[in-house]
Amino acid sequence: MSVWTPASEVLLRHSDDFERCRILFAGDLQDNLPAQLETAESRVWTQQYHHWQRLSAALGARAQFSFLADADCITGCDTLVYYWPKNKPEALFQLTNLLSLLPVGTDIFIVGENRSGVRSAEQMLALYAPLTKIDSARRCTLWHSQLETSPQFHPQDALKTYQVGDLTVKTLPGVFSRDGLDSGSQLLLSTLSPHTKGKVLDVGCGAGVLATALASHSPKVRLTLCDVSAPALEASRATLIANGIEGEVIASNVYSDVAGRFDMIISNPPFHEGRDTSLDATRDLICGATRHLNIGGELRIVANAFLPYPQLLDEIFGSHETIAQTGRFKVYRAVHQRSGRR
Repeated sequence: MSVWTPASEVLLRHSDDFERCRILFAGDLQDNLPAQLETAESRVWTQQYHHWQRLSAALGARAQFSFLADADCITGCDTLVYYWPKNKPEALFQLTNLLSLLPVGTDIFIVGENRSGVRSAEQMLALYAPLTKIDSARRCTLWHSQLETSPQFHPQDALKTYQVGDLTVKTLPGVFSRDGLDSGSQLLLSTLSPHTKGKVLDVGCGAGVLATALASHSPKVRLTLCDVSAPALEASRATLIANGIEGEVIASNVYSDVAGRFDMIISNPPFHEGRDTSLDATRDLICGATRHLNIGGELRIVANAFLPYPQLLDEIFGSHETIAQTGRFKVYRAVHQRSGRR
């Protein structure tokens, strides 16, 4: 199996063209090509913490993780290589941010899988950098242009609001369930009892709905919210503030930056990386839970009913129970006992 994504394999077909370029890589950076491609200089800007963890090991300070790109990200760069994500609003937000900073004349390469909608880049950038298709392979397309006009970028315009009962939810492009509460989270919320106490960790917090809803009827909980997505962290902070709720919000790849133990861990974990199915994050969530739970503490997650988590929960915790389900989702609860695996 190739160590490169199909998009990177297409870029490698043009590697000679990049040898003298000072490149800023951005977008859906799922492999290490930005750190290994021969260039005059390579930088990375990403909104995904786990991508930053991997790439910063090789690039050091030339890899940056943040919600917004700034002048430091693009210093000295004459080329942008953007990996198209699966989410069009996310791509529009990131590209508008980047193109507002880059100087006119910057070379722009857009690459991505056709099934992710990369063809829409042509229309999206038509006013600023008219694109020309220069390659098509591995079910991907590579586009090129030079920046002709810098767009105006107003990040505050991207923050959207919706209501979940009496709660105000703030959300941003690229955040899960941006347009409303998803049915999986809704099912998990239905199982959270009032008057819950103790320390609660919301892993993969998204817009912060789960933690905020819990604290709204259980004000004695102490919240920690974590996610790999910078927009999700920004949205969670905004959601907490909008509802007058306190909580710590941190960047963490599952438990990578989480300290201490908790009385409850809640999550609606993802099972995709880009458009591909990936159960790695949920496996890490389950396997590492007992190291972050107090004795008697519980893990409570919602997942698509077809995903193979019950056996893993029994292996790690000794047992589990299904406390709610629909035709599509199940909510699992597992309690950390002394006899469980540590």
